[in-house]
Amino acid sequence: MKQILFTLLLSLSGTFAWSQGLEPGTGLPNAVFYKTDGKTFSTAQITKGKKSLLMFFDATCEHCQRVAAVLSKRTKELGNVNIYLISQDEKVSIDYYINNFAKPLAALKNVTILQDKDRVFIPLFHPREYPSLYLFSTDRKLTYYTSKEKEVPKMFPLFK
Repeated sequence: MKQILFTLLLSLSGTFAWSQGLEPGTGLPNAVFYKTDGKTFSTAQITKGKKSLLMFFDATCEHCQRVAAVLSKRTKELGNVNIYLISQDEKVSIDYYINNFAKPLAALKNVTILQDKDRVFIPLFHPREYPSLYLFSTDRKLTYYTSKEKEVPKMFPLFK
């Protein structure tokens, strides 16, 4: 049901929204999300000097679940990148997703789990579908975007 609503929302946004999508070289948009403890987290808090991967996911999305499993199996390769897992789901759904598909990933010190309670991610980042992965460089510029689970392995060399 969530995927249907997400698809409908993207369809209604029309061509104008697509033309406004993030392109390589685009700076990291300013947004506020919520940590699992309820405290706010702003993208302004993402510091320069380390690459950052933002993964927008839906807990019920099978593609998102498989991507989390791939990342979880390759945690040793993720030490050079800060990872932000972002969802609009309720906390109980996010917890289920993390515990069942991303537990090794979430255990890393460089991983932050965020909830998009205010629904700001879609209008700011213009994801095409779930999951959407955005890799930002050390100077907070977009270097790679994908929403295709089969393209995730291509990202690992970029994390170095």
